[in-house]
Amino acid sequence: MKYMDIESIKRTGIAAAYSSGKILKSYIGKFFDIREKGAKDLVTEADLHSEKNIIRTIQDKFPDHAILAEESGAKPGDERYRWIIDPLDGTINFAHQLPFFCISIAFALEGKTVMGVVFNPLDGELFSAVAGQGAFLNSNGIRVSKTTAIGDSLLATGFPYNVLSEFEAVTGRLSNLMQHAQGIRRLGSAALDLCYVGCGRLDGFWEQNLKPWDTAAGALIAAEAGAVITDFSDTPYTIDKNEIAATNGNFHREMISLLRL
Repeated sequence: MKYMDIESIKRTGIAAAYSSGKILKSYIGKFFDIREKGAKDLVTEADLHSEKNIIRTIQDKFPDHAILAEESGAKPGDERYRWIIDPLDGTINFAHQLPFFCISIAFALEGKTVMGVVFNPLDGELFSAVAGQGAFLNSNGIRVSKTTAIGDSLLATGFPYNVLSEFEAVTGRLSNLMQHAQGIRRLGSAALDLCYVGCGRLDGFWEQNLKPWDTAAGALIAAEAGAVITDFSDTPYTIDKNEIAATNGNFHREMISLLRL
């Protein structure tokens, strides 16, 4: 795919993120419909409104592209070109009016993520990356932190919706890391967690049972900023995997050893 094609892809992703950001902001402070998709898994009318807008924006420009979206699933198209969309990452935060959520849009070329955009509409922070071109926060380049010891690190994690069925594994890993890290946060948006690793606010992040739309954009952004990203077995991460561990690279193997139960 030519450079200008990738730039067009990126512009479209950013346009979709900004327009859906306005949609999400319009729901803040208002009552809106919320329903459960499953245990601890919510969807709001804002999710659906945002997703329809993103899909429409993409299809207006690239009608032949395939799309994988959290709420509406897979839409047919040329499988070489696939958009991966989370219209509202951090839905539980959003439903409780906690201002920590985002829009995540990625583009995969022949199965490899080559563009990612993550936008927090409340603080206006737009994280973006194109494969091989570095990662950015708005117009500024970002890099991972320089923290060298896990004892000095600030980490983040998330809990899967089926946490009760995997309670011992989730709490076992949390206990191991709590005993070694300087601090651990549970912020509620995997996409933003990965971007925060990329810009050095966090030194590491781990979570299990995520979906491709949770990680596709954020993982590319973090990797382009210098992060090391694997599964819990220390093999390279791909968005179809069930586990993700991302660090600045300086204590990755030590964190991996603590994630193994």
